[in-house]
Amino acid sequence: MRHRSIPGARGRVRPITLLGDGVLRTPCAEVTGFGPELAGLVEDMFATMYAARGVGLAANQVGQPLRVFVYDCPDDEDLRHRGHVVNPRLVAADGLVLRGPEGCLSLPGLEAGTERYDRAVVEGFTAHGEPVRVEGTGWFARCLQHECDHLEGGLYVDRLGGLRRRRVMRRASRAPWSR
Repeated sequence: MRHRSIPGARGRVRPITLLGDGVLRTPCAEVTGFGPELAGLVEDMFATMYAARGVGLAANQVGQPLRVFVYDCPDDEDLRHRGHVVNPRLVAADGLVLRGPEGCLSLPGLEAGTERYDRAVVEGFTAHGEPVRVEGTGWFARCLQHECDHLEGGLYVDRLGGLRRRRVMRRASRAPWSR
């Protein structure tokens, strides 16, 4: 039996970029070089995500404005999905629109009911340049959409309106990590 390495086991934990840092609001650049440097970034992102107890992490959340995200997230059937996507494109987001709790490692300790489709399909590449297609439903679909938003310079709070948005932003401004 062949054993594979646990993602992030060889990575280093990087500081997470917090709300207020401009890199979170800038659309990320396409990755053009597939090699050891990219593989190292993916390893570091897994290590960082696990250390922060997250289910997904985009490269701009560790200060790298590149189109890369990692995930280790269950779906609504409790089936675990783990992997990464380089240069992802959200090719489908459909089905029911459901409001569910959503948080973000760049806004630690905060969450709000956010509307997302319950099915999503992302296409892109692995860190080795191989094509990949990831389909998710339920909670995992929410994760895929959330990470794709990050790479466009968006945050889940951008999807909130009115009172819900004002409450989260007020709590963020009072948080100990706020700038």
